[in-house]
Amino acid sequence: MDNIADKIDRLAKTLGKRSPNETEYISYQTLRSDYEAKANAEIKQLQHASKRERIASLHGSADLNPNWRFETLVNDADDVNEAINIAQSFITAYNDPDFRKDSSHMMIFHGDYGRGKSHMAGAIAHELIEKYETSVLYRQLSSLLDMRLFSYDFNATDNAGERFRSLQADLLSVDLLILDEVCVNETMLKKNAQSWLGNLLRQRFVNHKNCILITNHDLNDLEVALGKYCSESINEYNKYKVHFTGPSRREPLSPNPISTTPVTRSSQNSPTPVQAPKSNYQPGQDLYK
Repeated sequence: MDNIADKIDRLAKTLGKRSPNETEYISYQTLRSDYEAKANAEIKQLQHASKRERIASLHGSADLNPNWRFETLVNDADDVNEAINIAQSFITAYNDPDFRKDSSHMMIFHGDYGRGKSHMAGAIAHELIEKYETSVLYRQLSSLLDMRLFSYDFNATDNAGERFRSLQADLLSVDLLILDEVCVNETMLKKNAQSWLGNLLRQRFVNHKNCILITNHDLNDLEVALGKYCSESINEYNKYKVHFTGPSRREPLSPNPISTTPVTRSSQNSPTPVQAPKSNYQPGQDLYK
């Protein structure tokens, strides 16, 4: 006697329908295509996740201000517009392998305080990290010189020497090095500092590593402050010089200009002028001695 399953199967065949017990035939090619599509989708997800992690790591090690972006840059002057055009051309050139591997490039941003030099350099760095996974390191030159000085204290217990040697390796190896506040406050670098910086830039040039220098000096004064050897190291690079001449974008401490008139202390009898302490600093003096 047929069981209920056999009866249903026979009825399905009579009606020209597929039996519930009959499995659908799937070709090998179809199965292979389905499995490959699923595997590729999973691989792409893993690649995207890995890329996000790499980019996050590059951002973290670059030490950049996260607000230094092109979309937050105030473009209210011709010099900023020119700088943006040069910056975008510099970023686009990274598509060319020869640009990245066969030559060394340096951008020099110079101009007064608050003109957007550091912001522009940071915007370039963020774009290069996210588009090309370029390794970047941002440092102020004065902080590097301080660390270098402290690294010679052999009695120190804070591992200053070891930390500076590790930083030195990063300074040489990163794809893009941004040095800010180069020779700030009209100082002249000490001879051994000139040699150290000149050697750093020459080694980066040989290894086809790019740099951005940011300074408040005009270029003639910068050459004097850096010294001959360091300046010649810079001249080895393919250079892009941008002068920031627009207004300051920083809000002043006071809405009124700071007066050079001596401050007076009020008194019921007579005002007594209070003179600011005199400084022994002379223009061009080496503050790193």
